[in-house]
Amino acid sequence: MNKKRILKVLSLLIMLALLAGCTIARNEDGSIKLITLSTTFSDMTNEGIFSAILVYPLAQAINYLSNHLGVGLAVMIVTLLLNGLVLAFTFKSNVSMQRMQDLQPEIAKIQKKYEGRTDSASQQRLNMELTKLYQNNEVNPITALVVSFLQFPVLFAMYSAVQRSAAVAQGTFLGVDLSLTPAQNFANGSIGGFVFYGLMLVLQFLSIFLVRWLPQRRAKKLADKQHRSYEKPKDQNAMVSYGMIIFIGVLMLSWPSALSLYYAIYSLVQIIKTLVIEKLMHKE
Repeated sequence: MNKKRILKVLSLLIMLALLAGCTIARNEDGSIKLITLSTTFSDMTNEGIFSAILVYPLAQAINYLSNHLGVGLAVMIVTLLLNGLVLAFTFKSNVSMQRMQDLQPEIAKIQKKYEGRTDSASQQRLNMELTKLYQNNEVNPITALVVSFLQFPVLFAMYSAVQRSAAVAQGTFLGVDLSLTPAQNFANGSIGGFVFYGLMLVLQFLSIFLVRWLPQRRAKKLADKQHRSYEKPKDQNAMVSYGMIIFIGVLMLSWPSALSLYYAIYSLVQIIKTLVIEKLMHKE
């Protein structure tokens, strides 16, 4: 298992650990402590910096926009604004991540060259060749992981904001009670929750694998143009990606349908981002 795969697995484990410790503020009777338009910032500071700085403004934005646009559109707009802000800070990391996918065939060749050679001298030459490849293509493997780690606090903040927003707790979107899980909505006779859930899974799958498929498609076209055979590179990280999708799918079953809507919009933003970066990277 290479370093990149190890870091991805670690990021998934960190996400799982953080989720396990993610709690929602509750009243004395056990009910969720809702954030309303009358809730003040000073009220939230008693719960900690995370709730005050991240959860509070997101919940209040949903509450305010819901009064004018409805809760469904409010969640969508907050999602777009939030992810647009994250993208502005991580654009270079996103570019680096997609360049890493372009380099996978070259990386595989270098790794195959030293396959089975575990002595320190060979491993040192392997690392030197990989480092040179990254430097020549202006890629930093570590910064490419910034995007993955930055998703975690954003997802937790949105999870808490959706759970605690009074507008979400009291509103519906296309007949779906966004405060209920997909299963709970189905039990109440509404299949809309599962529609959001299914759409989220499809878009999540596309957002993860599009960044791998585009370089392969481009390499195949180039091989056809040069009248040579194309050998599809082995995707060493495919199992980690499938595991991530399954993990998110299981997680979202027990989360409010508003989170399925959020993650569907989030994945759509990722797809658009990938296509835009692909266009900018390969104008010619």
